Amino acid sequence: MEYRLLLKGGTVVDGSGAPGSLADVRVAGGRIAEVGEDLEPGVGERVIDASGCYVTPGFIETHNHWDGGVWWSPNMEPLPGYGVTTSINGNCGFSMAPAPANPEDKQNVIDIFNFFEDIPEEPMKKIVPWDWSTWSEYRASMVRNVKVPLNFAAFCGHIPLRLFVMGQESWARAATGDEIDQMCALLDDALGAGAMGLASNQLDYDKFDRPLPSQLADDAEYKALLDVVARYEGATFQVIVDHFMRMTGPEQTQRLGRLAEEAGVRMQWAGLPTLVFQAAVRERSAVLHERFKAEGLDIWTGFHHVSPTSVINFGRSLVFAQNGNPVWQEVVDAGTWDEKSAMLSDPAWLARARAAWGNQYAHSYLHDPTALTFRESESGWGPTGITLAEYIADTGIEHPSDALADWVLKNGAESVIHKRSWEVDEKVLLDLLRDPRAIGNISDAGAHGKLFCGAGDNVLLLTDFVRDRKLLTIEEAIHVLTGKLANFFGLHDRGLIQAGKVADITVFKLEEIERRPEEKIWDVWDGEGGRTYRYTRSPAPMRLTLVNGVPSFDNGAFTGRFPGQFVGPERSSATAGAQ
Repeated sequence: MEYRLLLKGGTVVDGSGAPGSLADVRVAGGRIAEVGEDLEPGVGERVIDASGCYVTPGFIETHNHWDGGVWWSPNMEPLPGYGVTTSINGNCGFSMAPAPANPEDKQNVIDIFNFFEDIPEEPMKKIVPWDWSTWSEYRASMVRNVKVPLNFAAFCGHIPLRLFVMGQESWARAATGDEIDQMCALLDDALGAGAMGLASNQLDYDKFDRPLPSQLADDAEYKALLDVVARYEGATFQVIVDHFMRMTGPEQTQRLGRLAEEAGVRMQWAGLPTLVFQAAVRERSAVLHERFKAEGLDIWTGFHHVSPTSVINFGRSLVFAQNGNPVWQEVVDAGTWDEKSAMLSDPAWLARARAAWGNQYAHSYLHDPTALTFRESESGWGPTGITLAEYIADTGIEHPSDALADWVLKNGAESVIHKRSWEVDEKVLLDLLRDPRAIGNISDAGAHGKLFCGAGDNVLLLTDFVRDRKLLTIEEAIHVLTGKLANFFGLHDRGLIQAGKVADITVFKLEEIERRPEEKIWDVWDGEGGRTYRYTRSPAPMRLTLVNGVPSFDNGAFTGRFPGQFVGPERSSATAGAQ
């Protein structure tokens, strides 16, 4: 059915950064039909009283990992309740397509999602149909099989490209000319079918401490792939660089920025670091960022306005691996509780763990007993709500690693520990929020279901930065979350409250919304007939969220409607391909 609505009396903040103003907004046929003062209701229109509320474009999530989750959690909650109308996926070089035919190579794709993004393995293997080979076939399967409450977009990942063409050799060497040609053909298929662009990764090492296959790509491979990206209007080259572990981000950004400049493509690097401990490496990357801007290059940095939150369990977590403690990562990676408990009780393993404790990255906080808080106990043994330092004082166990092993043995692998978040340099963050060449709201929502839920971070920008501390105006914050992002990603038919644009709209009262606390829910199939948990949040709530003119969140609840579409950059007829 067609939804015809008139949003009356709200303050329209149109997403462009322009000052808000009182106006009515008429929606018909999935688009914004009219914006003006004192509009009269039409026949069959539902009138929504928006007085005291802001009426804004729907929010765009720039960096999500719902690639797997939409197949078993298609509600994508809590995003509708947070005003989100578009989710961009396939990030970090990880995408669902192309799908390698060889079982070992396809398992690598699943393992990468599982290890880095905490996307559960069993549903990935048994619920996802994997009835595609190329990216265009993946898109067709998504459209055919999955209905979602918001618009869905995705990059083509560099890692599955390499695995598809090179198999296990992708982990070991540069590609040959013929292999590069095959990757280019697959990327051409993806971009022709509406992929957002090419996503690559120069940061991560897998659970065997191997650099991901994209890190083996030489300049010849990148040049050829970027030449394909350059043929498609609105396509983006995204790359994740290392400002956290090996601190190679400046060198990677300089190398890949030069290649992007030569190819004439838009590049997004994630990103200029905002954490206090990253000050030294940030200075080097900031010089590059300012140089790119001064030269007028189409090179943008990514960032998020929330410090990464590390919530650790011992069934699935990459926190130890990413913070330089491979010995404790062995416990996480062990398959069964018997294997884990055997390690935690073994004097030889305990000795190795003590030795490794002091070798963790100095900034990690994992070695600091005052920074680790016991949050949840699987067995109920406890104690919870105290730090590892307090547990050491209570038990008399001298070494932090031994004390942690004792607590995990008593409480179970699905017990949860919270690690103190890193301090943010707020001046750097505020500068990025206003920077004309910076892309924000990189929340990682859809990933890390057992670790944290980045969904809802968008609302924290509106409450903490706008309402509570008045660091930004409402117009600045809405622009960061909507119009600026739509323009960057080539989604030119949405992102603004303007007649003719797609009616992706949210209505909210600033005094009513919050980023709600995390909640544990047991709704993810575990592959054994039961359910395992993930974290989510209660709705903010928005008063109304419209996706393509259809309410996805209304009257305080998810509507059960799935009006989302698979979207990509708008392209002229010369480059539109098989949209």
